[in-house]
Amino acid sequence: MPTAYTWPTFDYRRPAELDAPATVTRHPVIVVGAGPVGLSCAIDLAQRGQPVLLLDEDDTVSTGSRGLCYAQRTLQILDRQGCGDAVVDKGVTWNVGRTFVDTEEVFRFDLCPEPGHERPGMVNLQQYWLEDFQIARARELPALQTRFRHRVVAVRPEGRGATLEVETPDGRYTLACDWLVVCDGARSPIRRLLGLDIEGRVFQDRFLIADVRMAADFPAERWFWFDPPFHRGQSVLLHRQADGIWRIDFQLGWDADPEAEKRPERVIPRIQALLGDARPFELEWVSVYTFQCRRMARFRHGPVLFAGDAAHQVSPFGARGANSGIQDADNLGWKLAAVIAGAAPDRLLDSYSDERAAAADENLLNSTRSTDFITPKSATSRLLRQAVLGLAREHAFARALVNSGRLSVPATLAGSVLNTPDAPDAGFGGWMVPGAPADDAPLRRAADGQPQWLLRGLAGTGFTLLVYGEHMPEALQATATALPLTVRQILPADADAAARAAAEQAWVDAEGLYARRYDARPGTVHLIRPDQHVAARWRTCDAAAVQRAVQRALCLH
Repeated sequence: MPTAYTWPTFDYRRPAELDAPATVTRHPVIVVGAGPVGLSCAIDLAQRGQPVLLLDEDDTVSTGSRGLCYAQRTLQILDRQGCGDAVVDKGVTWNVGRTFVDTEEVFRFDLCPEPGHERPGMVNLQQYWLEDFQIARARELPALQTRFRHRVVAVRPEGRGATLEVETPDGRYTLACDWLVVCDGARSPIRRLLGLDIEGRVFQDRFLIADVRMAADFPAERWFWFDPPFHRGQSVLLHRQADGIWRIDFQLGWDADPEAEKRPERVIPRIQALLGDARPFELEWVSVYTFQCRRMARFRHGPVLFAGDAAHQVSPFGARGANSGIQDADNLGWKLAAVIAGAAPDRLLDSYSDERAAAADENLLNSTRSTDFITPKSATSRLLRQAVLGLAREHAFARALVNSGRLSVPATLAGSVLNTPDAPDAGFGGWMVPGAPADDAPLRRAADGQPQWLLRGLAGTGFTLLVYGEHMPEALQATATALPLTVRQILPADADAAARAAAEQAWVDAEGLYARRYDARPGTVHLIRPDQHVAARWRTCDAAAVQRAVQRALCLH
C-alpha cells in the first residue's frame, strides 16, 4: 500500500553471549518491548544514569496509526524524555471535539479552554513516528543498549532477579537481570509464559480502522457521528493526522467478518460515502479490532514489573491506551532507579502497582461507560442512548451525557501511601492536592525576565520544593542540600525590585496563574515528586516536615 513514511530497519547484531554460552551476562534492568511504553521506560531509566537493556523481537517501528492521540500530560512526559518537541512539531494539534447525531451537532468540548499551558490538549501523530523519535533519543543515551530481533522465549523469576532465554536469528542464549520490565503488548507472551491472568470484559463489537491519505479541508478536530447518513445505525470517528493522513473508525457490529471487511472493495465504498464526493484518496493501513477492558490484578510480581497494554487494556475511545502506558513508565522509572541506587527500599515498587492499578481502574471505568454508550448491547442501554441523543438536540443538560469517549486525563493518585496529607487547618483550595499531577504555568526568570514554563523547569530527575513568596527560609535550603532536593522560589507578580535582585535564581509568577492553580500565598510550599505529582503541600513548613514528606514518598518510614 502507498505510504507517506519510510519504515526503517534496525540492525540486528549477533550477541556476544552466543560465543560464550557458559557465561550468563547479568543486567540491572531488562525492558522487553520497544513500543512507546517500553521505550519510555528505557529512556527514563537511562536518563537517570541506570544501565538498561531493551529487547524487541522486531526490527522496525509499528505499522498503522495505532496509538494516535497523545494528551497534554503525555506530551509533558515526552518533553522530559527529550521527544516532546519532535512529536508536537510533526503532529496535528487539536483541542476541540464535536459529536453529531445524523448531521446535527449535539455536543462540543474544548480540552484546553484556559490559556497558560505550553502544550495543547491533544496532538495526533501516527505511532510509528513517535517510536521513530523515541528510538532516535534512545540512541543518544550511553546507558541504554538496544537489541532488535531478540525474542524472549522463556522467563524464570529467581529470588532477586530473573533469567531469560532469548531467541535470535543465530540461535538462543541466556540473560539474567535484577529487574525485568515487561512492555510486550496486549497479547504479552511473557505474561502467558508466567501463567498470569488478565481479567475484565471483551466487548462484542468490531470496528474497522482505515488510515487514508487525501487532500481534505476538514479542521483539526475530533469528529464523532452517531447514526450518520453515510453509515446508518452505526458510529464513525474521524481524526486528522500528520502527512495528510486521516484516521477513520467505522463501527461494524459483532457479526462482521474481520478478514472480509479489510478488503479494499469493502473499505473504499465506506470512505466514499463519508466524503460524499469524488475526491481521490489512498489507503495506507486497514485493520479490524475488537476492544477490551481488562487488567492484571497486580502489576508487580517480585522482580517482574508489567506496564502498558501488557498490564491493562481499554477500548480506543478516549485515547487512554498509549497515554496511560506512558504514564505507567513515568511512575515506574524514578521508583525503580531509587531502589537500584539504594535510596529507597524494595517496597517502593509496590506503590507502582497500587498507584497505576488505581489509574487503570479509572480508565477502565470511563472506557467501559463510553463503550456501553457507543455500542449498547441491551434494550435498556439502547433506550437510554436513544433518549440522551434525542434530548441533546434541544437541551443543554443532556449534551453532557452524550458519551463518544471521555478523553484521557492524568490520574490523581489521591489514595497513595506516598502522599503526605494536608494539615487540617491548611485551608487549601484549588486542585493541586497531594497525588495530583503538577499543572503547568507561565513564569519569568527573575534574573533576566525571560519566559520559563514551570514544568520545563521541573524536568530534573529528583524531588523539587516549590516555595512561593519573597522570603526563602534558610532551613529549607539547608534541608534541600542534605536530601538532596532542588528548591525553586516563585515570586509573586508584584514582588519589588529588591526581592527580585535578592532571589535572582527565582521565577516570577508574572501572570498570577501559578498562585491561582496552586492556591499559593506567601509561605506556601509544594513538594513535587520526580514524576511531577504533588507529594505534599504546606502553608508553612519547616525542614523536618519536608524531610518526613520525602521519606514518606520514598517508603523510608
